This record gives sequence, structure tokens and C-alpha cells, in this order.
Amino acid sequence: MADKYFKYVILGGGVSAGYAVREFANQGVKPGELAIISKESVAPYERPALSKAYFSPQGPARLSGFHVCAGTGGDIMLPEWYSAKGISLIFSTEIVKADLASKILISAAGEVFKYQILIIATGSTATKLTDFGVQGADSKNIYYLREIEEAETLAKAIKTKNRKVVIVGGGYIGLELSAAMKINGLDVTMVYPGPWFMPRLFTAELASFYEGYYAKEGIQIIKGRAAGFNSDTNGEVKEVKLRDGRVLEADIVVVGVGGRPLTTLFKGQVEEENGGFRTDAFFKTSVPEVYAVGDVATFPMKLYNDIRRVEHVDHARKSAEQAIKAIFASEQGK
Repeated sequence: MADKYFKYVILGGGVSAGYAVREFANQGVKPGELAIISKESVAPYERPALSKAYFSPQGPARLSGFHVCAGTGGDIMLPEWYSAKGISLIFSTEIVKADLASKILISAAGEVFKYQILIIATGSTATKLTDFGVQGADSKNIYYLREIEEAETLAKAIKTKNRKVVIVGGGYIGLELSAAMKINGLDVTMVYPGPWFMPRLFTAELASFYEGYYAKEGIQIIKGRAAGFNSDTNGEVKEVKLRDGRVLEADIVVVGVGGRPLTTLFKGQVEEENGGFRTDAFFKTSVPEVYAVGDVATFPMKLYNDIRRVEHVDHARKSAEQAIKAIFASEQGK
């Protein structure tokens, strides 16, 4: 296969990638200069829709309705938008090797991509209970939610009404999917180990309000930690076992216990801190002409006078825009 060269390559196809492309277009990128390389099979989309409007019983959200930049009221960037601007979309392509010194990326299929400037926008992957050897975590009907294919699979699974759903986790995914499952008429139980919902962000008072509201809507809340799962002869989950010995009935389990930034590909090549690639205020990494945005960036925050990594859609959008503005400013000697 012939090597492919682009002046700019965005590795990753999530929210950050989409907003980075929009800023590239705003800055006047030339046709043929820019490519997105993504493991996903669709153009960048607003990922928060997957745990919210995607499960609405009336008029559920579906692509192409929530491609970026729908989340900020901007034009929806369909695949033809990219084509019209000469931007290459390279889908269903997993990069398995990166040589930043030589500016080369190699895919699982053996394709070689060369670039001048790289924007790492690989995001996060959902933390899997199988990674920790949790008993029965590989049973059928245990779901995670990060990509659109996973949302579609879960949407099909909840079509049968009056099923018992156990949500493991009390973060964004747990809160949003508990509400979504309840709106769809399912019997919902939330299990999470913390003292209250989202303890990193919520005060006790704020969490108490939400817990009371969820309970009023008929969602059972249990403070505890999942220790394992029991399945039937078909391998489908039937029970969630808690560490304190309690057992919960379950036809469907959705796990939302956090994510892991996807940094492994660049281990030993880029300076890291707090789980991400350390960057400056322009999202430049320790490697010249390599930027990191979104979940994988650990960057200086004036608000806290600290270096932090942030997993939030607003940061994904704005860090991408900041990095691209910085790239063009640098090229102009500013």
C-alpha cells in the first residue's frame, strides 16, 4: 500500500476531532491538507446524545441529527461537508503503531500515514469490569456505553417492557441512563459505592436533591459495590451480587464506572501527568508539532492554578478549538 501524507492529522473521531475540524475550516485549511483517522465508522458526533436523547421513547435522536456541531448550535457537519472542503475522513481504521520521531502512523491493516502536525484526540474508553476479573462480568446483557454501536445495541435490548435493569455506577452515565431506562418503563435500580451521586462534583446537599428526585420517580438507589454476576444456562445475566451479600435481580445490566484515557499508543514518547499527556496552555505536548486535546490532555488551569485532566464535553470542544488556533498562529509567527 502506498504511504499517505497529510500536513495535519487528527487521530480520533470524537467530539474533539469534530470541533478541531471546524476550527481548521475557520482558519482556512486547504483541500487535501487535513485528515481524520478514526476507529469509528461514522463522522464525529455529539457523544452526550448517546446517554440522553438516543433513548427517548418519542422521537429518539439518530444520526445524522447529532453530528457535530449540533451541540453548540452550529452547522451539522455531515460527511459531504468534509468532502466539499477537501478533508479526508478515514473511518474504521485502528492505528496500532506510532513513531512520533519519524512522524509515522501505522494501521492494523498495514497502512502508513505520514504527517507534519499531529493532533491526538483519542479520548477515553469505558472501564470494563472484565479488566478487573469480576466474576461473571463477561455474561450476556451486560452493557457499556461509549460509542454509537453500543447505544444501538442497548436500545434494542430495552424494547421488551417491564424488564429489570441494574445500573452499576453513580456518575454521568449512571445518572443519565437510569433516567432514560425509567422513562422507557423499565424497573430500574442504581448501585454505586460512593457516599452520594458524583462526589467529585456534587455537594452532599445537591446530591441529596437528586437522590430524592430519582427515588420519587421510582428508581431504587442502593449504596454498595458490585462483586459479581450470576447468569442462566444461556449465559445471560440474571443477578448482580453485592459485596455485602445482597443479590439483585437483573435482566439487563449497564455499567458506567468511569473511563480510561487512550494514551497507550504513545507510551514512552510523550511526557505524561495525571493520566494524560502533559501540555502547555496551547495544548502542545512535549513532542514538537504534536498536540493533545480532550480527555487525553493534562493542561494548566487558571481557575485552580494547577495542572489537571478534564473529562467533559465542553472541554473537548474548547481544547480542540484552542489547539487549532495555536497551530495557525504559530505558522504565522504569532
